[in-house]
Amino acid sequence: MEILLANLKKYQVILASASPRRQQLLKDLDINFSIQVKEVEEVYPKALQHSAITDFLADLKSKPFEGSIQENELVITSDTIVWVDGEALGKPKNYEEGLQMLTKLSNKVHQVITSVCITGKHYKKIVNDTVNVYFDELSEEEIEYYLKNYAPYDKAGAYGIQEWIGKIGIKKIEGSYFTVMGFPVHKLYKELKKI
Repeated sequence: MEILLANLKKYQVILASASPRRQQLLKDLDINFSIQVKEVEEVYPKALQHSAITDFLADLKSKPFEGSIQENELVITSDTIVWVDGEALGKPKNYEEGLQMLTKLSNKVHQVITSVCITGKHYKKIVNDTVNVYFDELSEEEIEYYLKNYAPYDKAGAYGIQEWIGKIGIKKIEGSYFTVMGFPVHKLYKELKKI
């Protein structure tokens, strides 16, 4: 892998994400990186739809770094939403919101959209990926069990595909499993190879 991404040797890669899943997936690409998280209020124009939302938010998260990025630095930011019935679901603020979200996803197909923004001193590239996720019917008891035992309040749509609810509730996906986890590593890798 070091040979494959030899072009990154001259860069300090900064992952601007507190997500342990994104951190692990970037580590799995054999990339050396540091973590720097800058607080951003994740608000987007209401007119935006679908991947335009995640593109906007991934870019927004890169803004606090602009002006201070060194020649040898690359900052990676990312955002994920769940798109169902023409509506974007972000992270639930509390148990009630989590319950509403999972009830809405039960026995339906939804999309998980993740965007990644790569920012350098003179470079910016945003890529996104969309996956169709097919949920089985979830009983209220199953939803409540998941929310109480896994507290998925840091996850778009109130669930993690890699957790209990994904194992018992997801019939199939069309697209990348890792995009649903919150990081389309196949697309990120391709872009990093080009730099």
